[in-house]
Amino acid sequence: MNVATRMAEIEPFHVMELMAKAKALEAQGRSIIHMEVGEPDFPTPQPIIDAAQRFIAGGQVFYTHALGLPQLREAIAGFYATRYGVAVDPARIVVTAGASGSLLLALGALVSPGDEWLLTDPGYPCNRHFVRLLEGVPRAIPVDATTAFQPTVEKVGAGWTAMTKGLLLASPNNPTGTMIDQPRLTELWRTVSERGGTLIVDEIYHGLTYGTDAHTALEIADDIIVINSFSKYFGMTGWRLGWLVLPPSMVRDVEKLAQNIFISPSAPAQHAALAAFSPETTIILEARRAEFRARRDLLLPGLRELGFRVDAEPQGAFYIYADIGTLGEDSHALAGRLIEEAGVAATPGLDFGTNAPQRHMRFAYTVGTDKLSEGLARMRSLFDV
Repeated sequence: MNVATRMAEIEPFHVMELMAKAKALEAQGRSIIHMEVGEPDFPTPQPIIDAAQRFIAGGQVFYTHALGLPQLREAIAGFYATRYGVAVDPARIVVTAGASGSLLLALGALVSPGDEWLLTDPGYPCNRHFVRLLEGVPRAIPVDATTAFQPTVEKVGAGWTAMTKGLLLASPNNPTGTMIDQPRLTELWRTVSERGGTLIVDEIYHGLTYGTDAHTALEIADDIIVINSFSKYFGMTGWRLGWLVLPPSMVRDVEKLAQNIFISPSAPAQHAALAAFSPETTIILEARRAEFRARRDLLLPGLRELGFRVDAEPQGAFYIYADIGTLGEDSHALAGRLIEEAGVAATPGLDFGTNAPQRHMRFAYTVGTDKLSEGLARMRSLFDV
């Protein structure tokens, strides 16, 4: 069978191999502390489950509009008005099969063969793989702790070529949890716009910020494409539901793609998500945000005491991207040692790009403080600290 040549450049999620190893060790009776998974351990909030059950019980589970339920698009617009004070026309909102579906639709409408797109390195691997899938060329912008692992105007200018069509960034970011402030984001938008490009901003970790509130890029301009999700803050990972906010001129093109690729998002998931914005759900979600902050505030100093360096503190999401310091020379080898000898699973930097991945590891605080404390204790014993 002749597999497409592009597949040689689309890498697997290396963390999945680590997860498989963790599962195998657990099957042997080993206790594993999971800090590798970017998925909250909280169950779906009960009001969301109740809404889904009521809808399914009615039996009318059919296709919806390709752009999503009109009432859900209106609810999302209401969320922007309430949370950010921004008026967004529901007609610009597209409900998608997860934030991954949003990214695929946005890039599918924008990327032509040979087009270059700038992405941060380290960064979420699917971003570069989607650009390559569409026969575009992902161009890495190396970022580090000196810029909070976020791009700058200077870095974007240096990376821009005649073939560059846009910039994709995330705030808060995976794997670093760092954010980009509104003045710098505004400067980046101007830089991209002046060059005739498009700015896509991934806001899927909005709501999970600590000590500061995130500002949506939609406060800056209507021609910025914004991606968001019901997975992270709203705790609906397995429901596979996200959304996309587009400039009005792009809606029809994205609608055509959505019709062909997905037909429509999951009807039960959409009806469930109508309850995601209720006051009862918000109370649950804000309590969980406080718990995530407590976890971060436990794990961050704990890692530093062990010898890990964290020069750019995470302000959001649920990740800490740590330099392994003097604990080893290769994060992949260190990850293997942690899981084998200490029963702690964490993600080596290999998944997130080519910018010093051997020096970095991502720790996810998606388990309770009791397990985080146990994980730190195990590592303390392993490193004899």
